[in-house]
Amino acid sequence: MNELDRRRTLAIISHPDAGKTTLTEKLLLYGGAVQLAGSVTARKNQRATTSDWMELERQRGISVSSTVLQFDYAGCVVNLLDTPGHRDFSEDTYRVLMAVDSVIMVIDAAKGIESQTLKLFEICRMRGIPIFTFVNKLDRPAKDPLELLDEIENTLQLRVHAMNWPLGDGPEFRGVYDRAGRLAHFFERTVGGAYRAPESLHSITDPAVASRMNPLAHAAVVEALEMLDAAGEPYDADAVRTGDMTPVYFGSAIHNFGVQLLLDDFVAHAPPPSPRRTVGGDLLPPEHPAFSGFIFKIQSNMDPNHRDQIAFLRVCTGVFRRDMKVLHTRTGKTVRMSNSRKFFARDRETVDEAWPGDVIGIVGHPEFRIGDTLAEEAGIEYEPMPQFAPECFAWLEHTTPAQYKRFREGLDQLLQEGAVQAFSQPGSARRVPLLGAVGPLQFEVLQYRIQTEYGAESRLVPAPWRVIRWIDPAGAPVAPDDLPSSSALALDALNRPVVLFTADWELSYYLEKHPKSLLRRLPSDLAQSPV
Repeated sequence: MNELDRRRTLAIISHPDAGKTTLTEKLLLYGGAVQLAGSVTARKNQRATTSDWMELERQRGISVSSTVLQFDYAGCVVNLLDTPGHRDFSEDTYRVLMAVDSVIMVIDAAKGIESQTLKLFEICRMRGIPIFTFVNKLDRPAKDPLELLDEIENTLQLRVHAMNWPLGDGPEFRGVYDRAGRLAHFFERTVGGAYRAPESLHSITDPAVASRMNPLAHAAVVEALEMLDAAGEPYDADAVRTGDMTPVYFGSAIHNFGVQLLLDDFVAHAPPPSPRRTVGGDLLPPEHPAFSGFIFKIQSNMDPNHRDQIAFLRVCTGVFRRDMKVLHTRTGKTVRMSNSRKFFARDRETVDEAWPGDVIGIVGHPEFRIGDTLAEEAGIEYEPMPQFAPECFAWLEHTTPAQYKRFREGLDQLLQEGAVQAFSQPGSARRVPLLGAVGPLQFEVLQYRIQTEYGAESRLVPAPWRVIRWIDPAGAPVAPDDLPSSSALALDALNRPVVLFTADWELSYYLEKHPKSLLRRLPSDLAQSPV
């Protein structure tokens, strides 16, 4: 129970460019995990961020894959997962949300709630995940803080409690006021935000506070604090843990303002590992004595010197011990867990024990798939991972015959990561499968990685289809001659038949003409509910 209480497992989520990866880096800096914070847009004399370890991520300044970072802080073990913000990589983010116990939601102070933030929040709300909110980029002109609180409350239908308050914004941003400690934290900017920001503490009534702020900004802060004390929502720890209230923090991740307060409060208030739901609908508590966990991510080639494949596993119950034998629930086989690692981005070390809440990597098991359960006891199987219907399709063809073996090896390995799905088309003359993804950037990442990690050139050939449906055998058969001429039949990786349409109107037209056919949005919907 002591080890359980020490664990904090979280994801950082946001709309693209809200500052999620920068905040991740600063949490590592203040958590003592790195001595020098990196920059998303690192120049020659700057260090790149820890979580964006792929060369493509550093070139583009965006996250394309979730990253696991484990470090110790204030007597706790923090398992921090940085996630992609771009919609095209949302499938990876949604799977990560299955493996965490709380999230930090990053909001741009000038833009407020954005579309991807809202989608990710809805997933958190559906799963009851506690949300801590960090309003970022106060070093730039921002919306009024009270307006931001109202927006969070009304848009997300959440109770809000401001844990701190900004002392100005834009060029006048000087720091934050800690409402619980009743102290104003003034910060000094460091070059590139690479080091911890020097700070000084004052009572809000201290003349030094007024002297360091614009008089109008100081008056606005005093007035807002009086209003919050009189009419604001009181902090409710139970409501935070059930996801009904979000503590809100203001700051600037790039300049390190407010990061320490966020980290300290998060470790103090975030919940330890929570029960996980099984396929039978039961909640299995983390103190269950037998080890169990599920695989939520597969990553290839993290070590450039070895083409290894790592299955990331969330420990849910019991204790993981290296060399233990567990049941691979999907296949019914017993496997030995001899090659286990804990991770700090791409850096790794052998782990001998892990506890509920920890995320570990298992190397050398190509039979593992996303969503698989590993357990000491038979009968434990966790609910399946969320599935997504592709919205973009293309063929990736090799361009150099001499590189075909490397090309095919790279394609097969990277498809196991689950970001891109493969479909076969019986009778097709193409030697490569049809690929489907949530967004076109996934194809670019796949093509880039095959080139840089396997040394094989390729050509991306777009396919015309935009809508996919799985054919339910409970309905009438789908005959090729009955489909619109631009539609096509194919098989998914498990040989389940699908129909591909170029547009929604084609799907509607077909269903109107053939109402006895049952087409499903996702394979998990088969024989359950119609479109």
